[in-house]
Amino acid sequence: MKKLLSLLVVAAAALSFNVAMAHGTKAQHGGIVATAQDLGFELTNEGDKATLYITDHGQPFDTAGLSGKLTVLSGTEKSEVELKPVGENKLEAQGVKLAKGSKAVATLTNAEKKTLTVRFSVK
Repeated sequence: MKKLLSLLVVAAAALSFNVAMAHGTKAQHGGIVATAQDLGFELTNEGDKATLYITDHGQPFDTAGLSGKLTVLSGTEKSEVELKPVGENKLEAQGVKLAKGSKAVATLTNAEKKTLTVRFSVK
C-alpha cells in the first residue's frame, strides 16, 4: 500500500512539473515550482523551515485566509506539519526538512473550506 501511495505521489509530481513548465512558471526564490488551479506555487527549504510562495498569474496571492499542512514522504518516513500564513503570498511550516528524493504534498484550505492539493518532487 505504501508503495502504491508513493507511486501515485511520484506520478502526480511528474504531472505537476509538466504543467508548471507549460504555464511558464519559474522559480523566483530558488525552490521547486508547480501549478494547480491556475495558481503558481514555489516550495523552498532552509534548515528546518519550508516556505510555500503562491502567485496568481505572476502576481502575489493573498494567503491570509488559508490554512494547510505539508506532508513529506522520504523513503519509508512520513511527516506532516502545519502550514501557516506569514506574509503577503507565503505560508511556512516549521520542523520539516526536504531531503533530496523526497516528495511533498501541500494541502491548502481556504475560508470557504475548499481544498487544493499541490505536489512537489525534491531533486
